[in-house]
Amino acid sequence: MTTTPTRTRPSASRTRGGIGESVGRPDGVPKVKGEFEYSSDLHVEGMLWGATLRSPHPHANIRSIYTSDAEAMAGVFAVLTHEDVPGRKVYGMEIPDQPVLAWEKVRYQGEAVALVAADHPETARLALGKIRVDYEVLEPVTDAETAMSEDAPKLHLSGNELRRVDVRHGDPEAAAEVVVEGEYEVGMQDQAFLGPESGLAIPDGEGGVDLYISTQWLHVDQDQVAESLDLPPEMVRLTLSGVGGAFGGREDLSMQIHACMLALHTSRPVKMVYGREESFHGHVHRHPAKMRYEHGATRDGKLTYVKANLIFDGGAYASSSNAVCLNAATFACGPYDVPNARIESHMLYTNNPPCGAMRGFGAVQVCFAHEAQMDKLAEKLGMDPVDLRLKNAIEPGMKFPFGQEVPYPAPVREILGRVREIPMPDEQEAMGRDLRELPGGVSNTTHGEGVRRGVGYAVGFKNIGFSAGFDDYSTARISLSIEDGEPVVRVYTAAAEVGQGLVMVQAQIARTELGVENVVVEAADTRTGSAGSTSASRQSYVTGAAVKEACEKVRERIFELVRDEFGESDELAIEDGNIISDGREIAPLMEILDDGEISEIVEFHHRATHPLDENGQGDAHFQFAFAAHRAVVEVDVELGLVRVVEIATTQDVGKVINPKALEGQIEGGIAQGLGLALMEEIRIQDGEIQNASFTDYLIPTILDMPPVKMEILELADPEAPYGLKGVGEPPTIASTPAIVAALRNATAMELGRIPVRPEHIIGIPKKPPDELPQPESSRYSGIGRLEDRRET
Repeated sequence: MTTTPTRTRPSASRTRGGIGESVGRPDGVPKVKGEFEYSSDLHVEGMLWGATLRSPHPHANIRSIYTSDAEAMAGVFAVLTHEDVPGRKVYGMEIPDQPVLAWEKVRYQGEAVALVAADHPETARLALGKIRVDYEVLEPVTDAETAMSEDAPKLHLSGNELRRVDVRHGDPEAAAEVVVEGEYEVGMQDQAFLGPESGLAIPDGEGGVDLYISTQWLHVDQDQVAESLDLPPEMVRLTLSGVGGAFGGREDLSMQIHACMLALHTSRPVKMVYGREESFHGHVHRHPAKMRYEHGATRDGKLTYVKANLIFDGGAYASSSNAVCLNAATFACGPYDVPNARIESHMLYTNNPPCGAMRGFGAVQVCFAHEAQMDKLAEKLGMDPVDLRLKNAIEPGMKFPFGQEVPYPAPVREILGRVREIPMPDEQEAMGRDLRELPGGVSNTTHGEGVRRGVGYAVGFKNIGFSAGFDDYSTARISLSIEDGEPVVRVYTAAAEVGQGLVMVQAQIARTELGVENVVVEAADTRTGSAGSTSASRQSYVTGAAVKEACEKVRERIFELVRDEFGESDELAIEDGNIISDGREIAPLMEILDDGEISEIVEFHHRATHPLDENGQGDAHFQFAFAAHRAVVEVDVELGLVRVVEIATTQDVGKVINPKALEGQIEGGIAQGLGLALMEEIRIQDGEIQNASFTDYLIPTILDMPPVKMEILELADPEAPYGLKGVGEPPTIASTPAIVAALRNATAMELGRIPVRPEHIIGIPKKPPDELPQPESSRYSGIGRLEDRRET
């Protein structure tokens, strides 16, 4: 089947800086110059500093908490424990199972136990040291498979299995002529946003509180904070402050309730800022996973069945783990036509740090596994790995293993074919090259004699937005008025700008629809209706649609005024602040609006989705995004060092809203995929984090990032605004397995765990490069504060 781009109807308005242009970000220059105000920069006169006492133990009973010594310190205004929580003592996005402040038991290292407010951050820190907690240390459950056993200690009253999703599709007894099996493991990745958690709570003097916070979802924060403060939501007002990155890690609460409790208790503004170590304990991470797969196929390479058992470590509390479990189950087979499937997806409680949302949301882990399986199957069949994928690629009209019909567009064949055709990077002899060009750079102690090159491919996909029956919507208010003699559009939403460029996109939509260059996107807060979470690559679609429809309503009201006043019956448009009809200028907007204001509110809901049934079947998702990647790597097999030479990618984005911003999203997503492939992992031993710093938790730098070649497809989704698709997550999903596939190609090792470390590579047999299996389509000749108060 061939797919052709769908053209969207042109807007009835036009001006500079609209859809399709590389408009500069309003926060770009201030951030580069160090002038952008993040939430950690907030300050008001008379504010206090809040601090959190956290458990040094991953699992323990709390016998008692002694706070009198801390309360007696000069400069200390409050010391709070669970007894001081006014309302509901637990919170959680999906399941309220996490204590605001622990009582009776702690379930992970870093769990919040007590709070302090003081007149100086150092005083607050010293006061934490005066709080004495009497713990009875318990043996932690730190392995998800162990947590599944019947004799494992129950970490919650409901048991240790948080959720199980089964997908049963086709014939359970389906046979195959060729079978491959594999076991795969993914480590715990951190979102590694640069701005640590921070916020400022200001009591209003009437029992309510204003919270200025960096978050991804203002209204879900508001609801949870209000519940625990025992206040109606309208008395807890949240305003988004400058956010230093998120990637899922700010979707859950951190200090929101804590800061508000301290502010209301002291009747003073309270600021809280986490340090880097505390940040590692203060937010969720990507779920570690262990996955067992079996693929069956005919001798000519047609898949007959897929079986998978997926085990995810959800950590101590639920967060958004239920949704991750479902996502993993629905994407476990990859973007392939699989006639028979048996998938089991398990989410377990453990005493490890809580896990939740991170870019890719369950699709990352299973993509690593199903793409490794496709390579393994190709090798056993003697097929080119890209050809095998092309042979089994899904097409619109087919059925996913979870029962939903594949919608248009689903260009798996096209993106795979195009990424294969992107020219390869030049190959150079390793011997004699500048050390800076070898794996490891100047730290390489050889002369290139152990360097081999490899090529790997992967394709991945994921849902956009919230699924399985969730009422996913966004609210936007648009006003158009005359200010200082010029037409001005103001955009009001509660959508969180976390660094992805959403403010810019909203302004581009407003300019496009209303033909007015001067657009002001107001700060997001809870006075506007909910816009949902800035996650799941959904905001450009859902909030973009709300902004677009509200602008259309404003525009139609303007046109009604023009028709009434001027008797125009022809089609009208707005260009650069003027009303146009058939090329004639009818009147400037200033004349039409006079001193009035036109305002419209829209609540946009996308197409309904539905929960999976007991067999894992259902119309669960409303949009899908696809990307294919090719990685070229060089590996020094004597040192275990890796250099990613180049990443090539093809991605269908539906409609390019901002070309430069799109490029940044793709490159940034690939950077996180590279990090997971080669270096990023929170190392945990007996439930305790071993590397809670950016010294020891390694993330890619500019020296690690390769050149990225990209080819963009614009195959419009007929249901989406402008035909667009969310673009932020696919670059992360498929880049990781492509890099690891290239490593396998260079080393002939299985490499079933990520991140791949040097010790996984060294000691391999030195086969000549021409003896290593390589894709026919790309054959290379190759070149040879946690205080340690452990009272028991």
